[in-house]
Amino acid sequence: MTDALTTGSRAPTVLRIILGKRLKELREGRKVRLEDAAKALRVNHLTIRRMENAQVGLKVPYVKELLRLYGAGDGEIGEFIAMAEQANAPGWWYPFRDALPDWFRAYVSLETDAQVIRVYEPHYVTGLLQTRDYAREVIRAGFPHASREDLEHRVDLRMRRQALLSRPDAPTLWVVLEEAALRRQVGDPQVMRAQLDRIIEASEWPHVSLRILPLSAGPHPGTGGHLTYFRFREPELQDIVYTEVGLTSAVYLDQRPDVVMHLEALTRVSLLAAECVPDPRTYLNHLRKEFGK
Repeated sequence: MTDALTTGSRAPTVLRIILGKRLKELREGRKVRLEDAAKALRVNHLTIRRMENAQVGLKVPYVKELLRLYGAGDGEIGEFIAMAEQANAPGWWYPFRDALPDWFRAYVSLETDAQVIRVYEPHYVTGLLQTRDYAREVIRAGFPHASREDLEHRVDLRMRRQALLSRPDAPTLWVVLEEAALRRQVGDPQVMRAQLDRIIEASEWPHVSLRILPLSAGPHPGTGGHLTYFRFREPELQDIVYTEVGLTSAVYLDQRPDVVMHLEALTRVSLLAAECVPDPRTYLNHLRKEFGK
């Protein structure tokens, strides 16, 4: 899944991933080889594979020809084409594309359409819960040479991402924050107090579950770094796990053994955090006092 989600200038939408999988299922159901499908379009067989893996947009003429080859009826073709056109439309984040690394664009698309998001964050407050001032300082640290305009553009993107938490169909968000992430001072004490207030507020929302893992918890399965798990409403789309690799790349995993292993790690970390800090709001209120009034 890594290549399917990180190759190309446009991140795949969830719908495009689903349609690619349907194309593959139709092709395999009719026992059509990649080479034969490619011959029908007069393209390389890698083009067919990229369409099926959501690595490229779904060109309508190509899709029509393939569906005819796979024996689809006119009604099915019309429905598929309508969904393909919708899948090819730019995502809400398109105006911010210059602020999104290629390897992170898929994350924003998946985040937007997820039904459940589970996050383990060892370094900073997770982006969906950051205040604007806190986000600015975090982004400034990551992009020390950015102009003021570019910096604010990136902050705007992060704030825009948070809109999904106020949607009527907002995803369920499970967050495990390391104590180090909460104690690391970002900005001045006022910024930290406001950020802790934001987390306390969010922890009271019915669709947000917050856990805090203290340093005293010792070694645990999450020490490898940031981890995000996505689950979707669409039954055709399997769960996906995102992990970061250094400063300039990421890995997206959708193979069941990989997903299960990471989900088990997230569950174990969450249970450990709940055992160590059973009342996160009380903990946060005490921590807030350490940054003054």
